[in-house]
Amino acid sequence: MSSPERESPRESEAIWHPAREWLEEDELDADYHPALEPSEDDEWEDDMPNEDDDLNLGVADDAPHVNIGNIQIELTADDGEGGGPGDPNGGHTRIPASRLFELLASSGLQDILSSNGWPVPLEDQAQLEMEMEEEEDSDEGYVPIFRNRLRARRLGEPAKPPPVPNPEGVKLMGQGDFGTNQYYVDRLKKRKRGLSTSLIWREMGIDNHGVQKRADQSISQGLIPGSAADRIIHYDTRSYSGQFSDDGNFFFCCAQDFKVRMYDTSNPYDWKYYKTVDYPFGQWTITDATLSPDNRFLVYSSIRSQAYMASTDPEDDADPSVLDFSTLPGQGRRRGFGTSHFGIWSLRFSGDGREVVAGTSEDSVIVYDLETKQPVLNLRDRHQHHVNAVCYGDTSSPHILYSGSDDTTLRVWDRRSMGDGREAGAFMGHTEGLTYVDSKGDGRYVLSNSKDQTMKLWDLRKMMTSADIEKIDPAEYTTGFDYRFEPYPESYRTNAKSDCSVVTFQGHHVLKTLIRCHFSPPGSTNSRYVYSGSEDGKVYVYNMDATLAGTIDVGQATLNSRPREPDAYATAYEMSGEMLWRTCVRDASWHPDAPVLAATSWNGWGLSTGTCTVHSWNAGAADDEGDPPVGKSYDGKTRRQGIRGGHCAAGLSAVGMFMRKGRRTYGEIGRGGHA
Repeated sequence: MSSPERESPRESEAIWHPAREWLEEDELDADYHPALEPSEDDEWEDDMPNEDDDLNLGVADDAPHVNIGNIQIELTADDGEGGGPGDPNGGHTRIPASRLFELLASSGLQDILSSNGWPVPLEDQAQLEMEMEEEEDSDEGYVPIFRNRLRARRLGEPAKPPPVPNPEGVKLMGQGDFGTNQYYVDRLKKRKRGLSTSLIWREMGIDNHGVQKRADQSISQGLIPGSAADRIIHYDTRSYSGQFSDDGNFFFCCAQDFKVRMYDTSNPYDWKYYKTVDYPFGQWTITDATLSPDNRFLVYSSIRSQAYMASTDPEDDADPSVLDFSTLPGQGRRRGFGTSHFGIWSLRFSGDGREVVAGTSEDSVIVYDLETKQPVLNLRDRHQHHVNAVCYGDTSSPHILYSGSDDTTLRVWDRRSMGDGREAGAFMGHTEGLTYVDSKGDGRYVLSNSKDQTMKLWDLRKMMTSADIEKIDPAEYTTGFDYRFEPYPESYRTNAKSDCSVVTFQGHHVLKTLIRCHFSPPGSTNSRYVYSGSEDGKVYVYNMDATLAGTIDVGQATLNSRPREPDAYATAYEMSGEMLWRTCVRDASWHPDAPVLAATSWNGWGLSTGTCTVHSWNAGAADDEGDPPVGKSYDGKTRRQGIRGGHCAAGLSAVGMFMRKGRRTYGEIGRGGHA
C-alpha cells in the first residue's frame, strides 16, 4: 500500500485479503485472526500491521518483489492487452495476491521461510499468550491464540491402497445392518432387479415368509438421487452446512453471512421458505448448527466461545439466547458479551434435547446443559489439536461421545466412567486431521472424514484402549500440508501403524474446507450407503464394501447458473488467479423418507458464492417427463430467479418471470407472503 495512513477496519472490510481465506479453520497467523474481523460492536481502531505492507507487495511494477528477511522473491507476469470494455481491471496488469500466498503455502518454501522469520517464532507466540493471560480480566481487545499446524514429518512406508471391495464391508452388507442383498436367484443369474420387478414381487406376495419387510425395504435402497438438480437455491456468500431434520419436515442452511435459513420440506419436492436467524457478532462464518429433536430450537455457532439458540417458530421474533461455553462447569458466566476466547467448530444436540456438545479450537470437548444454562463437562488435555467434529454415539442415550481432531485421532468418551478424565478409548488409523464424524446412532458404528483423503468406518468393539493410545504419538503421521490451497501429494500417503478401522473409503477429495460425511438414512436407503461431499464438486455415495455406488455431480448441474457479478473478485477463493466457475460440496443431507438429497456447496465464480441444490431419483433420465420445468434457480427465500447464466432462461414463461402485482412478485405470492 503506497499510502502511509492505514484504513480503518470499516473502510477496508469490503476488501478481500488472501490471509482471511488462510485462516478459515485451524490456525492463527501473526498478523491476522478471524477475531480481528470488525463487527458491529467493535469501535476500536485496527492497529495491526498490514500484511501487504510487511511483505512490501505492490502491483505498480511489472515484476513485484517480496522481501522477507534476507530472502527475496520475484514474481513476473506477461503483460496482457487489457483495457477493453469487458476488462474488470481497467487495463492494468493484475497479479492476484492469491498466487503469491499459494506459493508461500507450499511445503518446500515454508521450511525455508520458517528459519527466516516466517511465521512468527513459537517463543513470540508464548510471550503473547502470557501477555493475554495478564489481561484476562479485561474483555476488550482480547485475541485468542490459534497455534500453527503440526509439522512433524511422517514415518513409515508408502501406503498400500485399501482393498476394493473390502472383505469386511462385504460381510457387513450380508449381515443385515446395512441394507439387504439381492435375492439369491438374481445373484445366481447375475440379474439386476429393477424397481418395477420389486414392486411386482411385493404385490404377488413373493418373499413373504419372514422376509417381507426386508424385501420391501430393498426397493428403496437402490434409489440413489441423480445429478440433475430439481432446485438450485443461490446465496451471495459461501454455504457451509445444511441438514434435514430427523423427520424430514425441516431443513436449515448455514452461510458465511452469519445467517441460518430454514425451510419447510414436508413436501421434499416443493420447499417453502420458513425463517432466517442471525449470529449477531460472528467471526468469519457460521461454523455449524444443530436442530433439537422436536424441531423447536436451533443452536448455531461461529468462531467464538458463545453459541446462540433460536426458536424455529416463524411467529417468534425474539432475540436468540446466548449459550456461553467459556465458563467452567459449575460456575456462572464471568465474561463480557461478545467475547471470543476460542472458536466452536462443531455442535450436536443430544437425543433427549437437553444438552449440546461442542468441539472447540481450545482442543476441548464441552457439554452444555440447556436447563441450567452452563457447561457441565469440559474434556481437555487429551486432544493435541483442534476438535473439528463431535457427536453423540447413541440417539437414545447421552453417555457416549465421539470427538475427531486435527491430531488424527477419533476419541470415545463414556461419561459414566470418567473419574480420571480420560477417554474410554480411541480409534487410530487416519494420518491427517479429521474434518467430520457421524454416528449411525446405534452406539456401535461411527464414520469419519479426514484430510488424508479417506473416509473410515469404525466399530466401537474394536477401539484401542487408553493404555494403547499412550504408546503412540499421533504427530508421527501428520505432515501439516495446507489442505485449503494444496492438493494432497501422493508421496504423503502412508498406512498408519495401528489402523483399527473396519472399512476405508477413497476417491473423494477432502480439500479447501472441512468437508462432511454421513451414513445414509434407514428409511429412504435401508442404511445401505455412506456418502461424502468433495472438493471436485460431487457427492460420492459408497457401498459398505468401499465400491462406488454412484456420484451426484453438483458442479455440472449448477454450471453458469448465475451471472458473473462485477465484485466477485472481492470474495474469490479461486487459487489459479482465474475467475472460473468452481464447486466444492461441503455438506450433503439425504432425506430420511424420500430419495432426495440436498447438497450445500461453495459454488460460483471463483468459489465466491454458495448454493443449496436439491437432487432426486429419476431412474437415470436426463430430463423429467412432461412439460419443461418453469425454472430451477431460486434466491434464499425460494423466490424464482429469472436469470440463468446472464440471460433469460429459455424455458421461462410469464409465470416464471417476475410478475408485478402491486409491489409483490409472483415468488412472494406463491410462497404465501412470508417475508
